[in-house]
Amino acid sequence: MHANVSRELADGKLLLDEPLAGIARLAIRNPAKRNALDHPILDAIAATVAEISAAQSPVRCLVVTGTDGMFSAGYDIGEIPDAEFEERAERLIAHPFTEAIEALEAFPYPTLAALPGHTIGGGLELALACDLRIGAAGIKLGMPPARLGLVYSHMGLRRFLDAIGAARTRELFLLGRYIDISTALEWGLVNRIAASDTLESSTLELAKELAGHAPLAQRGNKRVIAALLHSEGSLPADVEQELIELRRASFASRDMREGIRAFAEKRPPRWQNE
Repeated sequence: MHANVSRELADGKLLLDEPLAGIARLAIRNPAKRNALDHPILDAIAATVAEISAAQSPVRCLVVTGTDGMFSAGYDIGEIPDAEFEERAERLIAHPFTEAIEALEAFPYPTLAALPGHTIGGGLELALACDLRIGAAGIKLGMPPARLGLVYSHMGLRRFLDAIGAARTRELFLLGRYIDISTALEWGLVNRIAASDTLESSTLELAKELAGHAPLAQRGNKRVIAALLHSEGSLPADVEQELIELRRASFASRDMREGIRAFAEKRPPRWQNE
């Protein structure tokens, strides 16, 4: 009989277990902040996924999920003091978040995001970095940069363009849309919907199916898909630098601070265009 042993990572804000043989599961547990992603959580995701990959373990499917009825509310930047905001917010998103995303994308076998609750901002991109997504009925998914004054990462936007196309990416980002899970299924943001009380069992059933297929085929096909998605070529260096600077400038702006405050205070923002 398979014995499931759980490990606490990131000061208990990330759980690692093996619910079935060949399946590893990472669960975000930061309920006080709606499972927002902070440095310890992101560092632990990147390190743990890399560790599993390098260990040549029998893990053939990796599940990423959240606890307490939530997947993730995105980046944990709401309480950064104004004086430190630009440096700390940019550092969080540019480094540990990118490393966590890249670790998930580099994992050689299928990855599956299970969304038990609302999945917002960076949390949605984290889910999109997984190969497949299954969400609970009744949840919402959203991208609030337009409401916060944030210019989103061009690499992050590329993932949405690849997944749902230009028209729907524009609708999601330029309108600051929150969409229901049925719309997310129609768009291709999720692959399946399950009832809330069957999400875990449905997730493990799908993970077991993924883990049960030929490892060489799973690993090879995942690599080919990734190569094809990235075959359009790299951005010219000057264009990439321009896009990086646009994002960096948004962290330095008054409007992003105002957007964060207005969002937290549930009021309309007062934009200054600076």
